[in-house]
Amino acid sequence: METAVGTLRKTPLNPVHRELGAKMVAFGGWEMPVEYSGLISEHMAVRTAAGVFDVSHMGELEVEGPGALAFLQRVTSNDVGKLQDGQAQYSALPLPNGAPADDVIVYRRGPERFLVVVNAANIEKDLRWLEEQSPSRCTVRNRSDDYALIALQGPRAQPVLQGLTGLDLSSLRYYHFAEGDVAGHSATVSRTGYTGEDGFEIFVAPDGAPDVWRKLLEAGKDSGVVPAGLGARDTLRLEAKMCLYGNDMDEAATLVEAGLGWIVSLDESKGDFVGRGVLESQKKGGAPRKLVGFEMVDRGIARHGYPVYVSDGPAGTVTSGSYAPFLQKSIGLCYLPAARAAVGTPFHVDIRGRKVAARVVPTPFYKRPQ
Repeated sequence: METAVGTLRKTPLNPVHRELGAKMVAFGGWEMPVEYSGLISEHMAVRTAAGVFDVSHMGELEVEGPGALAFLQRVTSNDVGKLQDGQAQYSALPLPNGAPADDVIVYRRGPERFLVVVNAANIEKDLRWLEEQSPSRCTVRNRSDDYALIALQGPRAQPVLQGLTGLDLSSLRYYHFAEGDVAGHSATVSRTGYTGEDGFEIFVAPDGAPDVWRKLLEAGKDSGVVPAGLGARDTLRLEAKMCLYGNDMDEAATLVEAGLGWIVSLDESKGDFVGRGVLESQKKGGAPRKLVGFEMVDRGIARHGYPVYVSDGPAGTVTSGSYAPFLQKSIGLCYLPAARAAVGTPFHVDIRGRKVAARVVPTPFYKRPQ
């Protein structure tokens, strides 16, 4: 699936990105397109029409065998037992301290067949972590080289993709997936995404990815569909308050602190799992800090890593921050002490030596029209 370029790897779509004149950058060990026509125009295209993203750098770990379900129940935070065949679930791989080794999506292909999609920079780390948890009566394999992954996101995604597949997309519910052909290639199509819009992610063999990519753009050219890069993907997910691993969550912040308590199942059917004690305590008694969304009150854009001050005392740093093209305001995420995390709470962000006023606001910042 990938070839080494110095220390970077390439996805199967790398030559296509270059044909389109994409600006390429290093990301998570990969050479990836950050933009084509421009971040703002790509962002707006996804909100109003649709965008096509290369997310082939994501990893796919296969967990199979009669003990697969029990193993995944033990090493993930959500209740895998609630999944039916053809259903996916947002979850995490919690550490003993309740923080995530990674956030993941678990796909149930059958009672003993699961696929776990992990973040690009964490593939080897996640594989090692899962192997260290002593999988019983199941195997864990890295199948990342067997897949390319293309995301089609936006309000016009369904009609564009429907013209290229025999699958009935109208019957494919959110966080469900189906097997079928796309543009003449065998594929798995899931109704998932990372933009806050309706859309699909298409798993296809690496050698078929360039043809699927080109046909998606051709099918959508009259509908305003454009290729979109990592820049727009980041501002889109921030408007939708979708956390980015390594920025908004990491091995030092628990899932509850990161606002992801909703993917932590304490149901009796879930049973014990790594980090349950810490997470159960915080879900019931509260966490000492909280990831909050904010908007700038005064002029300025808060960027990742900028210091945050509450009552003139340091409170951490901005985890994600940007100008939001669709909302036309500067927004961001940061951790604040739980007692100072209520909506409306004022604080300051240090922007190049100047303390600029901000306030906590409800999230997600953006919700797509229903």
